[in-house]
Amino acid sequence: MLDLVSPEAVGMDSGQLARVGEHLGGRYVDPAKICGSIALVARGGRPCYLDVRGMRDVERGTPMTEDSILRIYSMTKPITSVALMTLHERGLFSLDDPVHRFIPEWRDLKVWKAGNYPLFATEDARRPMTIRHLLMHTSGLTYDFLRATNLDAAYRKLKVARGEDGYTVRDMIEQLAQLPLEFSPGERWNYSVATDVLGYLIEVMSGRSLPDYLRETIFEPLGMRDTAFEIAGDKVGRFASCYERNLNKEMVLQDDGQDSGYAKRTFYSGGGGLISTVGDYYRFADMLLRGGSVDGRRIIGRKTLDLMTANHLPGGMDMTQIATGSFSEAAYEGVGFGLGFAMTVDPVRNGHPASRGTFYWGGLASTLFWVDPAEELVVVFMTQLMPSRTFNFRGQLENIIYAALK
Repeated sequence: MLDLVSPEAVGMDSGQLARVGEHLGGRYVDPAKICGSIALVARGGRPCYLDVRGMRDVERGTPMTEDSILRIYSMTKPITSVALMTLHERGLFSLDDPVHRFIPEWRDLKVWKAGNYPLFATEDARRPMTIRHLLMHTSGLTYDFLRATNLDAAYRKLKVARGEDGYTVRDMIEQLAQLPLEFSPGERWNYSVATDVLGYLIEVMSGRSLPDYLRETIFEPLGMRDTAFEIAGDKVGRFASCYERNLNKEMVLQDDGQDSGYAKRTFYSGGGGLISTVGDYYRFADMLLRGGSVDGRRIIGRKTLDLMTANHLPGGMDMTQIATGSFSEAAYEGVGFGLGFAMTVDPVRNGHPASRGTFYWGGLASTLFWVDPAEELVVVFMTQLMPSRTFNFRGQLENIIYAALK
């Protein structure tokens, strides 16, 4: 369990921080808009506020607890990105290496011009896809759930990255080799299965399975004992159920934590497959705040993290100038994107008080985190409601939490 200090000990106001729980309870948990929530605030490497409320399983009346295990979906992406960059530190690849160096069948990927699956009209890509493109979501890949293009529809038809019936990441790689890209790599930003591809590249470069590499490189050194792709039998009782908001604005069960597909999996999604606890994810985020090392154990280099959390969008632009589609785990105004993280590049345009250089991401079931190096602040928020854009938890929590800084 987390050892908490008083907010005043780290330069924060306890009365203002208490409004986090009041807000989450009064606006969301009590009126049953979400099942329950966990909110953690830490400053200078010292957790100073923890609010746990509501249920992790509404049907069984099981309360949310600090050690509840939840689906973090795309909060897997920063973990996978950091893991990949530990291989960069070993000299195994460069950011601008073409992906086909490691996936030969991707050498001649085409770009969609017209048509529906399987009858596509295509053209040659203007440049090869690089590992940097994958890290930045500028690869030309997409997601089936975006429902914006004919290529999204092809992903749905082929069940790309769905993880059913013995499906593996290698199966996904082979499917994608047969499909065109949405656009030539580097020309636009589009949320996609790119980080699942990074998970495959970790396996190719390291010679280890993705679960093993993450466990050995990140989870065990940081003491993240409950973070994994599958729920262990002795931990099922702590696994939260997941809910979704239907067209009638009702919260309905989406995945039963006590009878879930997470018990046995073959598709290890580097883009969205992990489950975790608030304490585990805090250890990861605290490591990021500290420049890659915790308690004398180095996970990744400080300068590597500086590179990852810098804005890599061309010309320093923000997401409004390059993103396609409407789905992301971040707003677009005043937001840049680096190597696995979004970051605040203009707080005024963003409209919230996080410092310039704050980096973050979120997950499909409305989990989120951010790290603000300027204020030495880490926030982790967890609930289980799909989709993540139902409520603006990030903006609301920023407004409340930053007001507590003295």
